[in-house]
Amino acid sequence: MSHTAPESLESLRARLGGAEPPVRPGSHSHRVLTAMLQEPGFAAMASITELAQRFGVNASTLSRLAKRLGFDGFGAFQALFRNAVSGAGGHFYSDQASLLLEAGTGQPDLLHRIGREESSNIASMLDGVAPALFMQAAELLAGSRRVRIHGLRQYHALGYFMAYGLGMIRADVSTLDSGARGLADALGQLEAGDLLVVASSFPYTPAVITAAQAAKRRNLKVIALTDSSTSPLAPEADCCFAVPNRSSFYSNGMAGFFVLAESLLAETARLLGEQALESLRRREELIGELAPIT
Repeated sequence: MSHTAPESLESLRARLGGAEPPVRPGSHSHRVLTAMLQEPGFAAMASITELAQRFGVNASTLSRLAKRLGFDGFGAFQALFRNAVSGAGGHFYSDQASLLLEAGTGQPDLLHRIGREESSNIASMLDGVAPALFMQAAELLAGSRRVRIHGLRQYHALGYFMAYGLGMIRADVSTLDSGARGLADALGQLEAGDLLVVASSFPYTPAVITAAQAAKRRNLKVIALTDSSTSPLAPEADCCFAVPNRSSFYSNGMAGFFVLAESLLAETARLLGEQALESLRRREELIGELAPIT
């Protein structure tokens, strides 16, 4: 029997308790779905492998469950949980910290554990980035008349890093600083064809999503650095990079994002060629002139 995918966790719960539930009571799928509804935060942020291990099933069971419920795949199914808990932030950070505490003693030390997780994130990111998409993004970074970069919370650091690095090799680059005049004024300075780079991952920052949507309506180009193809930033982006960020850290892992950013900036410098070199030489001269006399 085929089902139309539910639009909310509430409708999914109602369907599960209805006269004709989408999965047979007592089955593995019924048990897993019930557990996911009891832990929506974990269901929203864990990988399919982690969910399968937590509930003692194969990852293929979760994929089949998603199809049974009417979703195109597991990513769209998990997006239902992400959307449910992202509006108010859910319990993402405390849930992350709880997972860290649940690991208890006898685990590998955190330095090596997180290092291995981030290494895995970087490796997965490298495998997932299509060369054509990478080049398209670098060409936008090099060729757009104006570039603004927008990231909040922990992605503010990523946005500042990208703005600083790109500003070393070309002109008219900055973070999208709304300041006292607001986001509308900051976006209002951009015109069709200018570039906005946005960065956010679950739980997504509403202000960043809103900025991306407004940029698309104004015919700006948009590059999104996010965590999933089901991210709310994906539909707004000309170039969308899904960067794995699972970590034992009490927030999102950031290593993959910074490696991607460094690589994009390096490729942009290569495309700009002598223009980038001349910009760097001017900066070096200013550093020398402005250095304090000791």
